[in-house]
Amino acid sequence: MTDSPDETPRRRPQQRKQVLLRLDPSVYEALARWAGEDLRSANAQIEFLLRKSLAEAGRLPKDTKPMPRRGRPPVTEP
Repeated sequence: MTDSPDETPRRRPQQRKQVLLRLDPSVYEALARWAGEDLRSANAQIEFLLRKSLAEAGRLPKDTKPMPRRGRPPVTEP
């Protein structure tokens, strides 16, 4: 592996951050029920709520990408 001056360093695509979160069990259960009603995972529900809160407070960065779509892709007619 040689570093020549002609080579530019390649940037890795930005990966999603992993965070360890400790919750009261009853809070988690309520969150999981809510997530199920909205057809989301508990993790997606947490991200949804954090984004909503940040947006309402005017603190969501403008370069924030939309939440990734999960689940089955929409059915397209031929």
